[in-house]
Amino acid sequence: MAALTKGPSAPYFTLPTMDGKQFSLRDALARGPVIAAFFKVSCPVCQYAFPFLERIYKAHGNQQVTMVGISQNDKPHTAEFTKEYGLTFPVLLDDTNTYPVSNAYGLTNVPTIFWIASDGEIEISSVGWMRKEIEEINRRVGEAQGGMPKPVFLPDESVADFRAG
Repeated sequence: MAALTKGPSAPYFTLPTMDGKQFSLRDALARGPVIAAFFKVSCPVCQYAFPFLERIYKAHGNQQVTMVGISQNDKPHTAEFTKEYGLTFPVLLDDTNTYPVSNAYGLTNVPTIFWIASDGEIEISSVGWMRKEIEEINRRVGEAQGGMPKPVFLPDESVADFRAG
């Protein structure tokens, strides 16, 4: 089964955060759209993509749009990943025995990033690394914050257009 695509409603979930609290998708959607970015710490494409997601988060914060990472690893390995890649946005832990949320979203590859509109509809389903989809997510975050998107890529850096997940 391939990852959920644009159009259907996102399955609701509640997962523990790295700091032991609970994150509810339903509650977050009541505040606005959600970016849900699934990853594994050993995934080279995740290691490539997540610093760019952090740039989006730092540029815009978690005001009108909530960004969460969803780890398919245990807490100690996830903590190492967040530290190594400088992630400051909230990271959730999917159960590493059964992966209930990853399975509900039909994941077969990571990274997989979803833009979930405040009505719960999946509007972007991005599997692997697609530069244009990261640019679209960044544009939507800027619009949701009531302004223009801030640049996510630096003028002098070489950023791949595509990398398979």
